[in-house]
Amino acid sequence: MGWLNGSQAWQGLAATYGLNLNVLQAWVVWNLCNVENKMISVERILQFTKIPSEAPLLIEDYAPKLEWPVDGRVELIGLHVQYGPSLPMVLKGITCTFPGGKKIGVVGRTGSGKSTLIQALFRVIEPSGGQILIDGLDISKIGLQDLRSRLGIIPQDPTLFQGTVRTNLDPLEHHSDQEIWEVLNKCRLADTVKQDKRLLDAPGVLLKKRRILVLDEATASIDTATDNIIQGTIREETSRCTVITVAHRIPTVIDNDLVLVLDDGKVVEYDSPVKLLEDNSSSFSKLVVEFLRRSVQE
Repeated sequence: MGWLNGSQAWQGLAATYGLNLNVLQAWVVWNLCNVENKMISVERILQFTKIPSEAPLLIEDYAPKLEWPVDGRVELIGLHVQYGPSLPMVLKGITCTFPGGKKIGVVGRTGSGKSTLIQALFRVIEPSGGQILIDGLDISKIGLQDLRSRLGIIPQDPTLFQGTVRTNLDPLEHHSDQEIWEVLNKCRLADTVKQDKRLLDAPGVLLKKRRILVLDEATASIDTATDNIIQGTIREETSRCTVITVAHRIPTVIDNDLVLVLDDGKVVEYDSPVKLLEDNSSSFSKLVVEFLRRSVQE
């Protein structure tokens, strides 16, 4: 009986430690996964340290005048862009002029180079060749802050920062409450903001007036009715601005002054929408037909 009691004791002890072993194994596995995740973070940091730095924010010797740009004229001269020395060329010698104060639509199929053109305008990616001139000034010679602070952009995926409606609309505190409410009214958001008693100080488009405004497929994710309202507001409030619209919906640019059609990084057509639609064989006409066909099917 004594031997049986001893055997049972060992069995009980083994079972007890066996249960603890499962917990220990889970702890070891969790720590191994955690270490692997941390090592990936270190790897990413090392990759970031090897990314070439952007150009200087300010270059005193080439600082533009305070009123620049005045006309908003954009000239693309033999623009070549690639994302890396070993990667293929995305823009292949783009040459055209966006007249000041005009509305220009940029259209083309996926991969045609529309978004790359906008990135080059803001110098998110530097051109491999050619020039971009704004009011005759080569933008590659000025600081990034001088360039980007003079341009306006409404992206497809807007970002809201932690803070109030006021700080999101006017982060630099350059505008009065009256100006902020005017913008909210124009954007059809005033009634929504007034639902909160804190109004502009409630937790929550930047309030800027720029001579050149870029719409990078800004209305691609909204319904047609809202798109029409936004386009109407843009036409009213940017009558003296150069507006460059990268379009997902063809109707968005159908009433623009000029339409630039890109394909495989090259300029296929550049003229008024009316003239391009008069030619049934034009690339723009084909894009319109494809859009109408998809709309009917949907």
